[in-house]
Amino acid sequence: MHYSSTAVPDSAIPRAARPLFQHLLDTYVSETNKVASVWREFSDADLDFKPHPRFTSVGDIFRHQLLSERRFFGEFLGAPEPAPDNVLPAQLTVESALSRLVELAVARLPFFAQQTEAWWMEVVPFFDVHRQRIWIFWRRVLHTAHHRTQLTVVLKLLDRKVPSTYGPTADVKWEGADPTYSAAAAGRK
Repeated sequence: MHYSSTAVPDSAIPRAARPLFQHLLDTYVSETNKVASVWREFSDADLDFKPHPRFTSVGDIFRHQLLSERRFFGEFLGAPEPAPDNVLPAQLTVESALSRLVELAVARLPFFAQQTEAWWMEVVPFFDVHRQRIWIFWRRVLHTAHHRTQLTVVLKLLDRKVPSTYGPTADVKWEGADPTYSAAAAGRK
């Protein structure tokens, strides 16, 4: 993959106590980097933009990402997290939100790295149901991808570049990229 920048370098990812769970840390960092690459395409002037009256503004999606990660990881997984009042930057700008996203993500890594298989597999409360911690972790990653996708749609509506997150986009291509747009491409082994 070709990314124009990396918010959290691989060197910041600790080794998991159990190698079986290294993919959790690696994927969380990768997804955080993808969010950061999308957020970087916005300007501060875009933070109040809503493409529809019932759509959440760009700035509110940023706020939600920061606050809801804190809730998922703190309330449901028991990770050490800052108090909710200390999560958001004093003044929301693209740069301040990006910095806070990265700061919070990096701070979570050592906690997740030290967890055992028993901890990950333990069933804990999640809203009004009970789920394994590993399930809650993956639900958070998927929730993050959902909001990142909302923002890529907004970028298109603003006629901005959509950065590569999982491969080439209409705006970002490179030699050797092989998107699957045909049955023949899908059938390669």
